[in-house]
Amino acid sequence: MKKRVLFFLLIVASSSFFACTISKKLANGDDAIAMSSLNFLGEYDIPHNMPFKGTVVGGLSSIDYDKANDVYYLICDDPSAFSPARYYTAKIYLNAKGIDSVGFVNVTTLLNNEGKPYADITKDRLHSADLESMRYYPLKNEFVYGTEGQRHKKDGQLEIQQPTIIIMNMDGSYKDSFALPENMHFQKTENGPRHNSVFEGLDFTDYYRHVFVTVEEPLYEDGWRAGLGDSTAWVRFLKFDRKTKKQVAQYAYQIDAVPFAPIPADAFRVNGISDIMHIGNQKFLVIERGYSKGRNQSDIRLYIANAKHAENIAGNASLKEHPVQKPITKKLLLDFNTLGLFVDNIEGVTLGPILPNGHHSLVFVSDNNFDKVQITQFLLFEVME
Repeated sequence: MKKRVLFFLLIVASSSFFACTISKKLANGDDAIAMSSLNFLGEYDIPHNMPFKGTVVGGLSSIDYDKANDVYYLICDDPSAFSPARYYTAKIYLNAKGIDSVGFVNVTTLLNNEGKPYADITKDRLHSADLESMRYYPLKNEFVYGTEGQRHKKDGQLEIQQPTIIIMNMDGSYKDSFALPENMHFQKTENGPRHNSVFEGLDFTDYYRHVFVTVEEPLYEDGWRAGLGDSTAWVRFLKFDRKTKKQVAQYAYQIDAVPFAPIPADAFRVNGISDIMHIGNQKFLVIERGYSKGRNQSDIRLYIANAKHAENIAGNASLKEHPVQKPITKKLLLDFNTLGLFVDNIEGVTLGPILPNGHHSLVFVSDNNFDKVQITQFLLFEVME
């Protein structure tokens, strides 16, 4: 079991160890969290494809903290190829040096709307589930999670399974679903979302009144995917009313170019949103996750995005033909390449417990894709006002 902690960064953090809390209540019940910078406190990696209760631990694509029970919920994006589609419950134990250990305490199988486990993608692609995002709703002891669906060619034929946003009970049983707008439906033509680039980010806002989800990459109508150099791209934030389960708005957000050229030059490269987290006042943490073939680590940049003055683009069918005038604005909070350690495929972020000095903790998790050259990695930070 591998654990790496940068002790010198703890020295930097110690100067504010006894500072007051940076959280304040808003009228809507959310916590507004000021973030000027993050101090890295430690890393903890679990063994590759660790067995747990008959399942293979890996593919962790989201993380959310349950304060009342001091546990974390992590969805797994394994489409039932290694073990049935599932989420994990885990404990993360902290000490003065950062993360002491991570202990998995339960695993729960997800059930479809027929009350059955999702199918193994290798046997039945269209009834499998590519799970990518999940948040806990404590007032009703339920979850909301997002899937990416399938737009996949097999033997020259296009197979389509629509992406979904699902409400789930704690026991993994299906409860309800959100109504998706038409532009979030896969099409046989190159319209709507791209395959494997849909609902990667999800969080509640306004004291659980609304649910925001993000697509990872641009819709076909909104232009090209992110490229190199100054080749940025536009993606969409979707805002839903949690009670009616209907969309109320969409907003435009510009993702960066891919930071590094792949090897060879025509090989796979990508940049997109892998998760979001609301921090109050219509602001979000946004993880932009880039990767270029031939480069060992992922390129993770964390932004603070502000949607307060963004225009509603739900009626804009093409950002390529009708450029947005008032997009979500963003400011870089942290480039993970500056941490001086290997950072893998970060796909989840959550606020953890309050640290002894009154500051918020922030926890990230990586998806190892069940690949032997990747790791399941937890990163711990202290939030500085």
